[in-house]
This record gives sequence, structure tokens and C-alpha cells, in this order.
Amino acid sequence: MTVRVILADDEGLIRSALAALLPLEGDIAVVAEASTGSQALRTFETVRPAVVMLDVDMPDRSGLEVAEEILGAHPQQAVLILTRHARPGTLRHALRLGVRGFLGKDAEPAVIASAVIALADGGRHIDGELMTQALISDSPLSEREQEMLHLTLEGLSVAQISERLSLSAGTVRNYLSQAIQKTPEDTRQRAAEYARARRWI
Repeated sequence: MTVRVILADDEGLIRSALAALLPLEGDIAVVAEASTGSQALRTFETVRPAVVMLDVDMPDRSGLEVAEEILGAHPQQAVLILTRHARPGTLRHALRLGVRGFLGKDAEPAVIASAVIALADGGRHIDGELMTQALISDSPLSEREQEMLHLTLEGLSVAQISERLSLSAGTVRNYLSQAIQKTPEDTRQRAAEYARARRWI
């Protein structure tokens, strides 16, 4: 039985390449594509595929935000997260949401196809090296603090983070202040860079 897949990635070349290569590696059909998080959600409601493939970093809504909304309403839905910058904190967040697949974008098409098929059959497929890093990570940051620093690295202002996460600006500043205090730095940008260097985010 052909595995129906939605592929959401804001990088057109990667999206097109995967859409072309995955059917060559297994009985897989990319039935819809999306370039933003919001478009991925709308497409999911229309198509209802066996597997949703989501890039972490997309315009307007991240892959994790999309996964949270989909899995909140459909806990058994198979979601495969793809990311160019795999971070232990991101993996832990994804697993808490109920995501069953997590791979780097540098994975071979055959590996990605194998993951898609495993997820469609009810299984899991998590990058082994990243799982090891997540298990041994000594990050002192909470999930929210990690998220705030990650969005800081994306270049978002406090107001933009507030809008993205539907939180008040004061709440965002509190989380950022707590995160900064867990590093030796004195600005949120430097704290974010410090956390990234230690693979906390």
C-alpha cells in the first residue's frame, strides 16, 4: 500500500528533491507540499496523509508548533521532523509532543524513505547520534527557555517572539532573563550563542 506523505519545507530545492527521490526509494507518494507552517496545517486538514514531514525552521510557524497542533488533535498521526541544525533540545521537545520520527536533512534519501515507511507502520525512527546527545545533555535550560533562545538566534525581537508564541512581552522577557542567568553572558543574543555552542539548543 502506498504511503501518502505531506512534505513541508520552506526550501524549495530540498522539497522538490525529496518529492522526486522518495518515491524511488519505496512505495511512497508525496501527495502535497507546503512552504510554511500555516500552509502545512491547512493542507493536513484537507489531505490527511499517513505521514507528515516537517522542517523545523519555517516561516510563520515552526515545524514543532505545527506538530504540536496536529498531534494535539490527532495523537496517532505519524510526524517526521527534518532539520538542518539538529539540536538535542529540539529532539527532546519533539519527543514530548509525540513525534515518532526525527532526522537531519543530510540523511540519505533511502534512510528518510525507511523512516517514512516505519512511521506509517506505527514504528519510530530517531537519529541515533542525536538521541545519544539528547540523553547525555547537561542543559540547565527549561523547554521554554530553550525555545526563547532558539528564536533569538533566528533574529526575532521580543515583540516577535511574543506574537509567535502567543505570550505577553513581559512573560517572554521573564523567560529570557531566566535563561540568561543560567549562562555567564549578559545579553540574550550572547546567551543564545553560548547555549548553541554547548548544544543546549
